[in-house]
Amino acid sequence: MPFHMGPWEIGLILLIILIVFGVGKLPQVGSTVGKGIREFRKGQSGEGDEAETKAERKKQKYATRSSL
Repeated sequence: MPFHMGPWEIGLILLIILIVFGVGKLPQVGSTVGKGIREFRKGQSGEGDEAETKAERKKQKYATRSSL
């Protein structure tokens, strides 16, 4: 392992995460982390650049309309 962490250290970290976020928030935290990792990978590979620019154009278009 790169950080030389044993099972006790990993268990302690998981326990702290459970205490901080609670049982009810863990699914939300997991999905948010998963989405973040997916977006990071898309950004690294260059996928979705065109989709992002289209989405940004739509947001700017609607923002200018609503401010008038």
